[in-house]
Amino acid sequence: MRCHAALLAAVLLAPPLAAAEPPKGFAPLFNEKNLEGWHGWAIHDKGATPADLARLSPEDRASKVDAWTADAMKHWSVQSGELVNDGKGAYLATAKEYGDIELLIEYKTVAKADSGIYLRGTPQVQIWDATQVFDPKNPTRRPHLGSGGLFNNAPDAAGRDPLVAADKPFGEWNSFRILQVGERTTVYLNGKLVVDAARMENFWDRKLPLPRAGKILLQTHGGEIRWRNLFVREIPATEANELLAKRAATGFESVFNGKDFTGWEGALENYEVADGAIVCKPKKGGNVVTRAEYGDHVIRVEYKLPAGGNNGLAIRTPTAAAHAATEAMCELQILDDTAPKYAKLDPRQFNCSAYGMVAAHRGHLRPVGEWNFLEVTVKGSTLVAELNGTRVLDCDLGTVTEFKDNQKHPGKDNAKGRFGFAGHNDPVAFRNIAIKAMEEKK
Repeated sequence: MRCHAALLAAVLLAPPLAAAEPPKGFAPLFNEKNLEGWHGWAIHDKGATPADLARLSPEDRASKVDAWTADAMKHWSVQSGELVNDGKGAYLATAKEYGDIELLIEYKTVAKADSGIYLRGTPQVQIWDATQVFDPKNPTRRPHLGSGGLFNNAPDAAGRDPLVAADKPFGEWNSFRILQVGERTTVYLNGKLVVDAARMENFWDRKLPLPRAGKILLQTHGGEIRWRNLFVREIPATEANELLAKRAATGFESVFNGKDFTGWEGALENYEVADGAIVCKPKKGGNVVTRAEYGDHVIRVEYKLPAGGNNGLAIRTPTAAAHAATEAMCELQILDDTAPKYAKLDPRQFNCSAYGMVAAHRGHLRPVGEWNFLEVTVKGSTLVAELNGTRVLDCDLGTVTEFKDNQKHPGKDNAKGRFGFAGHNDPVAFRNIAIKAMEEKK
C-alpha cells in the first residue's frame, strides 16, 4: 500500500519539538513530522474490510488506499509533534502489519468523543468520554465504566468492559500500554490494569479467530483527539510463550520433571529426554502416557516441530497401547502442516485438529524450529484448543457423526483416561508439560 508523496508533504507543518526517544527495544510508529508510515482507511466503506481488500488486485487495492489517504489528509495534521484528528474522515492505518506486540501510546480527547485503537485490523481498544452516564435505552454502551475495554467483543465477554475506570480528566494525557499475544489482549490505562489477557474477538467474522497479523489503526469518531509517543515492540516467540504460561496459572501441576520418565509409561524406549524435553526418536514411534488418569482437565504444553514433523496428543486414552486416534477421546494432531507433502490432507488431519473428526483453524503455527504454546481444555465431551494464544478449535465431540474415511472413533466418549504423546517417526519435542485437573485425578 502506498501514499502519494504530495499528500504526505501536505501535512508537514511547523517544525515539531524534539522527537521523543523510544524506550529500549521499541520503535517509533510516528516520526512527529508527517504521516510517513501511515495511510488512510475508511474502514466502514462498502468493500473496506481486511478480507475485502485482500481479494483485490494490488493495483485496485493501492487505488482505494490512495483515495482513503487523500480523505485522511483533510482531517489529520501534525501540530508541535502531536498527531491530531478533528473527529472526522478516514482512520489512519500503519503501512506495516504486526502480530504479537507491545504498544505504547498516549492520547488526549474532548467531551463526547468516541475513539479507539484497532489491533490486527480489528476493532478495538475503546476510548470513551467516561463522564457520560449510563443510558438504559442503550444498555450495551457503557462509557461510564471507562476506556480501554474491548468494546467490539460480545456484550458479556471477558474484557469487553474495563476492570476499573482509569481515565484522566479532559485536558490531560492518557497513556496506554497494550500487549497483544495471539488473540489475548492485555491493556493498562494510566498504569492500571483494565483488560487482563482477554480474547479479542474477530469483529469481521466471529466464527474465525483473530488474524495472525494486521495493521494498527487509529479511529476517529465524533471529536478532536490527539496522539503522541507512539511506540511498538514486536514480541518474540519465547517471550510470548512465557506471557501465555503466566495467564491464569493457578492449579497447574507439572507432569514431567524434565529429567526422566518418572510418572510415565508406554513405548519409553522410543523416546528420550533431551534439554528438558520429551523427544520422539527419529524413525521411532508409539505412545508414551501418564500413569495418572484425568477426567475434565486443562493441558499446557510447548512443542517444537522439525520440518514435516508429525505427532499427536493422546487425550483420555485408556492405555499406552491403545490406538490414540480412535480409542482415546481423540488424538489432537501435532503436525507441521506447512510442509508441501501435507498439502492435500483431509482438513481434519491438520495441526490441532481432533484427528479425523473436527478440523482446526490453520495459520497460527510458529515457524519450524520455534516452540509453540498449546493449551487444551477438556470438559465433558468438549475440546477447546488455543495455539500460541489463539483459539483454533472449539468443538463438542459428542455431536460428531462423520469421520475421516468413515472410521469410527469408539473412544470419543471416554469420560476419563491418560494423557500422552503419539509418536510418528519424527523428532517432535515437548516440554513444560502441565495439567490442571478439574476433578480428583485417579
